[in-house]
Amino acid sequence: MKPAWSIRRWASLSGVIATLLLGGAIVAGSLALTNLTDSRARLLDVTGPQVLQSTALSTAMLDQETGVRGYLLGGRPEFLEPYRDGVKAQDTAVAELRRLGATPGTATGDDLDRVLNAATAWRRTVIEPVLSGVPATVAQVDASKPLFDEVRGSLGTLQSRLEVERLDARGDLSASADVLRVMLIVIAVLLCAALALVFLVLHRKLIKPIRRLATEVRDVASADIHREVRGSGPKEMRELASDVESLRARIIAEVTDLERAQETIAVRTRELERSNSDLEQFAYVASHDLQEPLRKVASFCQLLQKRYQGKLDERGDQYIGFAVDGAKRMQALINDLLAFSRVGRRPGENVLLETGDLLNIALGNLEDAIAESGARITHGELPAVLGEKSLLTAVLQNLVGNAIKFRGEDPPEIDVSAERDGEDWRFSVTDNGIGIKDEYAERIFVIFQRLHGRGDYPGTGIGLALCRKIVEHHGGRIWLDTTVTAGTRFSFTLPVAENPSEENGEA
Repeated sequence: MKPAWSIRRWASLSGVIATLLLGGAIVAGSLALTNLTDSRARLLDVTGPQVLQSTALSTAMLDQETGVRGYLLGGRPEFLEPYRDGVKAQDTAVAELRRLGATPGTATGDDLDRVLNAATAWRRTVIEPVLSGVPATVAQVDASKPLFDEVRGSLGTLQSRLEVERLDARGDLSASADVLRVMLIVIAVLLCAALALVFLVLHRKLIKPIRRLATEVRDVASADIHREVRGSGPKEMRELASDVESLRARIIAEVTDLERAQETIAVRTRELERSNSDLEQFAYVASHDLQEPLRKVASFCQLLQKRYQGKLDERGDQYIGFAVDGAKRMQALINDLLAFSRVGRRPGENVLLETGDLLNIALGNLEDAIAESGARITHGELPAVLGEKSLLTAVLQNLVGNAIKFRGEDPPEIDVSAERDGEDWRFSVTDNGIGIKDEYAERIFVIFQRLHGRGDYPGTGIGLALCRKIVEHHGGRIWLDTTVTAGTRFSFTLPVAENPSEENGEA
């Protein structure tokens, strides 16, 4: 296939053609304007002034002739004043004509020379003898007339030539103006043609391919994503179409992968639903079928302990104690596992809860441990949050219970506080207990992970894992604050309730 031209190449070609057309028109217009300027200068600066000066020369010659005739007829010296003024005017007019181009060797200069020669002959024959002392006579007047007629004839020839040149100059000026007018029209036409050419090239080589590509892309986006995108026009448009086609192919591939993933997720979801169903069935069995025989074992072990306490040897009493303790720990472990597995599986209704009231409930449940340890619990103003009452109470009860359990030699001092942190409330439970090393900050939230032996501190190792699950179920997070150097501080967040007054009213 013949390689397509690029937009830059089409634009360069259009620009070159338009430049050549406009350049030629501008050059022709410049020449026409130059001719117009030259014609105007010739008419206004040369031919016109020459005509005026020839008229002035004719007037000066007539003044001379009038003065000479008056003097010859009257004999009075004052009659020669017009003659003298005429001579001066003649010299001025001749000088201007010479300056304007009537120099010897030119047609105008030759005509001027004939005028001057005739005037010289007239003066030499008529006036110069009188001025030298020859008496004036009427015969001299008669002799002056034919000589001055020659002067008039030469002046007429000069003026006729200058008038012809003036008319020629006017004709040249008019013609130059017409040419310039035509050139301006041609320039306007060429400018319109250049613009039309550029528009035509852009429309055919750029706008139409863009519209076709846009139509194909819209069809792919709205109707058939499997339709192939083909570009046309300049090289850039074809490259763009190729990029769009690559994007379409990639989208199809990703959609195909996504559909496969969705199918896999659907299969996994069904498997998870079956697994959850089995887990619920296990929870039911554990809470009913396993609890009953375990209670019997614990009860009979306790009866054996009461009845035969002191009647068996020390080892027998120890064995019975082990059995009673194991049954109790098994009951506690099963109850904790059931509580852990139920979090989020059957969510209750989220209502607006005062965390101060939840803390009071938790402290009531820990009343015996608080009294036995001599713990002192303080708290500031606690906010209202959305959540499930029993679950959030369990979080506070576990954190305060751990602070009491893992105490040092001094009585426990526990502080519960809350502060706004952006879109969350950040709660903190701080104590003066034995503390936790930073390296265990994540391990303590894993189920069944214990940092101490059962003989040192009782428990199943599920409490903090249960707290994390409950807090995350409510859209928050929980962590060990490792910035505390003495004691322990657990922090957790819960979202701020929007429009608490309205929600409280609904609750």
